[in-house]
Amino acid sequence: MIKYIGSKRALLGHVTSAIAAALPDGGTVCDLFSGTARVGHALKRQGFDVWSNDHNAYAHTLATAYVQADRDRWLDRAEAVLAELRTVAPQAGWFTQAYSHDARFFTAENGARIDAIRDRIAALSLEPELEAIALVSLMEAADRVDSTAGLQMAYMKSWAARALKPLELRMPDILPGQGRATRRDAVELAPEVEADLVYLDPPYNQHSYLGNYHCWESLILWDKPQTYGVANKRIDVRTRKSAFNSKPGIGPALKAVIEGLRAPNLVVSFNDEGYLSRDQLTAMLSTRGEVQVIEIQHPRYVGAKIGIHNPKGEKVGSVGRLKNVEYLFVVSDRRVSLADAA
Repeated sequence: MIKYIGSKRALLGHVTSAIAAALPDGGTVCDLFSGTARVGHALKRQGFDVWSNDHNAYAHTLATAYVQADRDRWLDRAEAVLAELRTVAPQAGWFTQAYSHDARFFTAENGARIDAIRDRIAALSLEPELEAIALVSLMEAADRVDSTAGLQMAYMKSWAARALKPLELRMPDILPGQGRATRRDAVELAPEVEADLVYLDPPYNQHSYLGNYHCWESLILWDKPQTYGVANKRIDVRTRKSAFNSKPGIGPALKAVIEGLRAPNLVVSFNDEGYLSRDQLTAMLSTRGEVQVIEIQHPRYVGAKIGIHNPKGEKVGSVGRLKNVEYLFVVSDRRVSLADAA
């Protein structure tokens, strides 16, 4: 899956173990802020009925492939589509200009491959789940040859070694069985959710996922938007704001989600760098029942080890702290211990 600052890759075992402890007999889990769909994918593999939701198009596409699509139905056709896409001749276009020339996230050669393959996917008019598999294959292939530290806020001063490799399409790890993927605002969707457990992993500070991964949003929407700045961000990064990225906005927004949900069990991921404190979250969740809090010491994102650089690649800031505390807040009739979430 793609590199992602909000990914629960390193914490996946903790999250899924806490959910399994709350639902020992299985059931339906709704992941309301699904991001890369890594949690939903793992839960689907474990046999849960999964509903993944996110308001960004790239995240919805990842969830459509990794949660909604049924491997038994789509694998053979997806293999055929990818085989065809591998034969497409590179053809530079909007993406190459935006992200190989105006900004330098990808080499011109790989930019031209991305342009040509994305155009062919659009021309094929595939069914939504099959198209999502093809788009995820392309997104992940591009992610393996980008020249960033993992965020699309800036690119490396010198080419990353992986960026010099040719783009290669691979089959995403789609699973048998069906799930559900939606693209909705979490506050609006919450009252409509019917699930045995809802997992919440909301944005927690000023960093916008849309701003951090704007290349993927443009690759999926293929709307060739107006861009701005050194990183050539989509112009709507300035206007598509989330209350969860606002210090005064996150509290009311998360409270509205929690109050709107009808699910009997909740698991919430947060950390000590967020706008809300442990005590604030505990108080907010306590209206739903007893709150158990699991603390997990965790290394910070790799960018913290690099320090702050300006657009020219010059170091202008010092390295910050290298660890933080990840919290899992659990509201359930069943007691969930640290051992359950280990």
